[in-house]
Amino acid sequence: MPHAATSTTPVFLVHGDDEFAVKQRARQIFQQWSTELGGIDHEIIDAQVSNSGEALKALARLREGLQTLPFFGSGKVIWLQNCSFLGDDRTASSQAVTEALGDLAQELKTFAWQNVRLLVSAGKVDKRKAFFKTLEKLGTVEPFAAWSVDDKNWAAEAEAAALRQLRSLKKEISDEALSELINNVGPNNRQLANEIEKLSLYAADRPELELADVRAIVTRNKQARAFALGDALGERDLPRLLRTLDEELWEMKFDSQKSEIGLLYGLISKVRVTIFLKEMLREGWIKADVDYSRFKAQLDRVPADKLPEDKRFNPLALNPYLLYKALANVRRYSTDELVEAMRLLLECNQRLIFSNLDETLVLQQALVQIVRGVNAQPAGNVKK
Repeated sequence: MPHAATSTTPVFLVHGDDEFAVKQRARQIFQQWSTELGGIDHEIIDAQVSNSGEALKALARLREGLQTLPFFGSGKVIWLQNCSFLGDDRTASSQAVTEALGDLAQELKTFAWQNVRLLVSAGKVDKRKAFFKTLEKLGTVEPFAAWSVDDKNWAAEAEAAALRQLRSLKKEISDEALSELINNVGPNNRQLANEIEKLSLYAADRPELELADVRAIVTRNKQARAFALGDALGERDLPRLLRTLDEELWEMKFDSQKSEIGLLYGLISKVRVTIFLKEMLREGWIKADVDYSRFKAQLDRVPADKLPEDKRFNPLALNPYLLYKALANVRRYSTDELVEAMRLLLECNQRLIFSNLDETLVLQQALVQIVRGVNAQPAGNVKK
């Protein structure tokens, strides 16, 4: 949780590549300080600039603001907003801006703060520079790093942020609905906040949000849509699987970041996770017939030393909700069928790379073979 902005902190720097969180936190501090000091002399200086000349003008306005005593009220808050020249880009590295920031740092060290407070919000900052070190010494610095899929804890942090916002809206949410929400949105703070606002409006007077609400109203990001193909494979639902494949291949025509190989790797990951879950069931580490809360508790008790360190092959490195959803698919395939599926996908990979066959046909053939299996059960049945 971020520190509270208090009257004992005359200087506050909020920075980071999570633009949404930085703006939200800085606005909270500005409003709190303005309320504490009262008056109408508070000043916001736009410091998002495109060249060194504009940066020098913003710093000149800041100096002027610091030296101008408040006419009304007991104090004054100055917010240097969206400062874009504290990092290491061309504007920030120019000699004129570097010298101006250095001079300002010296002035701040001897400034008589008393009833004046300075708030700075910025994106990237260079922690080696004198201006950053001065702000850090004089007051409080709060960093906000953007969530990343490479960060193991991003889902937990996103869930915590969602719960805080939902509480502020006087809404509750079930565990499964919360996990589906995070899974659909991914590591995007701004989109998460927007989707929660949509959910709150959709639910109207209902105090609790359910899984059906999330599925009805929340926009799925690219990552979540990509899981749809693996989900259909896990469900052993051939019509849905081929329909989803067609949708993915159509989107690929307009998205250069997507490829047939990328789809294939997602399917390989799905089968691998299913094999891991089947083995975890066999070892008795988890049980299939549990709700999501109990499933998460089971994962905490899985012996970590029994699993690979490489997170690409470690099921515990995945979002727990993805594992929980895949758990329902485990009994639809035998172990032999899953091993055969990996062989078929490897063969598909080789054909995509080394043959001149139509990629769509190659993928379709592999998926049909996997779903039908040797002794395949209908999609609604399960295999022991």
